Amino acid sequence: MISPKKQSTSNVIELRLPSKAEWVGVARLAIAGIASRLDFGIEDIEDLKLAVAEAYTNCIQHAADDGEVHIACTIDPDKLVVTVQDDGKGFRGQGTELRQKDEPLERGLGVFLIRTLMDDVSYDVDPRRGTRLTMTKHLRPQSPAR
Repeated sequence: MISPKKQSTSNVIELRLPSKAEWVGVARLAIAGIASRLDFGIEDIEDLKLAVAEAYTNCIQHAADDGEVHIACTIDPDKLVVTVQDDGKGFRGQGTELRQKDEPLERGLGVFLIRTLMDDVSYDVDPRRGTRLTMTKHLRPQSPAR
């Protein structure tokens, strides 16, 4: 279910999906729809879709089989902040080595891709509550069409 919530100066849109691979496409479509409504350019929308897909896939690998992936999009006038959270044991629960402050050292290129595609990225890993990844993409002025 997608539900908009009004906060003090920003809107939050939340999406809760099963922790299963067949739902990654739904998350990609949702983020594309939100970003296009905010006038992000095609390249930035593609970056957002790929970053969300990587984060979602990571949640699937580390979350409980019957768990959920929670995606929250905070809309500000100049940026989109996307939080992807699972309810699994997190990377520490998997015995995975950490890179920077609570950043997982993944088997693939997921973290590298997310950091490359997004403007700001932070992790919060808690073995009791799961892993929360917060990604920010700033809205850039579009070039006028010729």
